[in-house]
Amino acid sequence: MFDIGAGELLVILIVAVVVIGPKDLPLAMRTAGRWIGKMRRISAHFRSGIDAMVREAELEEMEKKWKAQNEEIMRRSAALTEAEAGAPVMTGPPPVETTPVDTPPVDTSPAPEAPPAATPPAQPPLPLSKGSGDV
Repeated sequence: MFDIGAGELLVILIVAVVVIGPKDLPLAMRTAGRWIGKMRRISAHFRSGIDAMVREAELEEMEKKWKAQNEEIMRRSAALTEAEAGAPVMTGPPPVETTPVDTPPVDTSPAPEAPPAATPPAQPPLPLSKGSGDV
């Protein structure tokens, strides 16, 4: 990726020992390894996401192509069968036959007028009882 040779790697190591020091060099190398690992995982995740999107796009394209080819084959087959039989041939799904449902006849005559509703007789007011919570 970076095209680093052995000589260049040796120079980087010497500079790291001089700048960082031999005591802190293992900690610095460990930190650098963690970062490189994180970068690789993120890169792999990103790459797998792009691969999934490309596969889905290719699958949709293939489904469209197969559907067009299937329609063309069905059209040719129907035309050949129609030419041999001399009668039109049905292509596509069979029609759904519906059975008529027996429904009672609807009465369209005007409804008779209902008698006027009787109003209940007015009741006399009830007498108030004494001491029933009047304050």
